[in-house]
Amino acid sequence: MKNVNAYAAKSNDADLEPLDIERREILDDDVKIEIDYCGVCHSDIHQVRNDWGNSKYPVVPGHEIIGRVIEVGKNVKNYKEGDLVGVGCMVDSCQKCQSCKDDLEQYCENGMTATYNGKDKHLGGHTFGGYSEMIVVKEKFVLKVPENLDTKAVAPLLCAGITTWSPLRQWNVKKGDKVGVVGLGGLGHMGVKFASALGAHTVMITTSPSKAEDAKRLGADEVLISKDEDAMKKHQGTFDFILNTVPVGHDTNPYIGLLKRDATMTLVGAIDNVDLHGGGLIMGRKRLAGSLIGGIKETQEMLDFCGEHNIVSDIEMIDIQNINEAYDRVVKSDVKYRFVIDMKSIKN
Repeated sequence: MKNVNAYAAKSNDADLEPLDIERREILDDDVKIEIDYCGVCHSDIHQVRNDWGNSKYPVVPGHEIIGRVIEVGKNVKNYKEGDLVGVGCMVDSCQKCQSCKDDLEQYCENGMTATYNGKDKHLGGHTFGGYSEMIVVKEKFVLKVPENLDTKAVAPLLCAGITTWSPLRQWNVKKGDKVGVVGLGGLGHMGVKFASALGAHTVMITTSPSKAEDAKRLGADEVLISKDEDAMKKHQGTFDFILNTVPVGHDTNPYIGLLKRDATMTLVGAIDNVDLHGGGLIMGRKRLAGSLIGGIKETQEMLDFCGEHNIVSDIEMIDIQNINEAYDRVVKSDVKYRFVIDMKSIKN
């Protein structure tokens, strides 16, 4: 085992602060990664503050990890020292159930191992994430990062990116489709970029007229203000797909009304109660679906697509010493659109 520097919260009402943690020595199938950048996801805040009631302390957050390989186990075939790699929301799964066989490890029927606050099969206790100097990960869960991209801005692709990419691919969004993206935040801004790059007529759906200019800069063809009843009526029944990134419970009925017959709206943000009237689905044979990140194969496909189309997240860089202030700003939606930590600052 090796001690490394990290930042952790020791309770739900504590600030993140420096903490030494242990990483395992590499096993035959492991890759050791020096972390250069780590994105800040709203899930990190939920876990630190125990909003979901399942946090394990100390919490070392971070599942949007970019770094360089510094050592590999003897059985590792796809990576070598110096390679630019990423680690997302998972570091292990059973590899035996049908979901794992289908390259959908996020739905592992025996429970995937989360990058942090998951069950640590090697050291016991729970896993520690990317707010740290270094991480050791099984080769299967390491991703190749295209070298042509702005490396620091790649980090949020490992969560915000794949969370929005996966449903767009699952529901076969293609050139000529009319696609709505509800909510312009960390997830929504990636949804707009991907839908546009896939050739869809992309409509940003927001309550805030002030976001219109930015939405168009990101690739939206139109902006629909959901509080404008006349505008909503004009778009009624015209969407092939809607990606709903709103992170809290809300009224989904106005958005269901925008869908064509047999069309789908997928939720990727809200995990609490949403308001839904069954009639809106029944009358048009419409679907309300959900989606959780993506499997490793799909995440690699997303990264390769980003490399081909030069797609990265819009970010603001911070040092790890400013993480608590950054959390407060995320809660206030005061960032466009993701914070990324320069992990070299942890050595300061």
